[in-house]
Amino acid sequence: QLQLVESGGGLVQPGGSLRLSCAASGFTIDYYAIGWFRQAPGKEREGVSCIDSGTGTFYADSVKGRFTISRDNAKNTVYLQMNSLKPEDTAVYYCAAAPNGYVCTGLAYNYNYWGQGTQVTVSS
Repeated sequence: QLQLVESGGGLVQPGGSLRLSCAASGFTIDYYAIGWFRQAPGKEREGVSCIDSGTGTFYADSVKGRFTISRDNAKNTVYLQMNSLKPEDTAVYYCAAAPNGYVCTGLAYNYNYWGQGTQVTVSS
């Protein structure tokens, strides 16, 4: 059974950092594009970042220079390092997998498999 499990969310002050993890099981992420999305209350789901099966990455303009995505194929895990966090980064963060490893976008319809989400709250 294909499964994605996010972890690492929590409460952090503005300017702080968090590292989210997306651990995959039931499949090997090597050939998949893995994306991170977020959804704040009352807002649509937003594509935050993606890493393809090679070295290609995508970042939404709102997080460029602050967030870094990486993958460890040996651990079957993708990470999202989030620095200089702002209150507007508050949301539930989801990771997702796209079978076409070369398609790395912020568009949810490209992704077939989703995790359950982890809450990130940025507040003083």
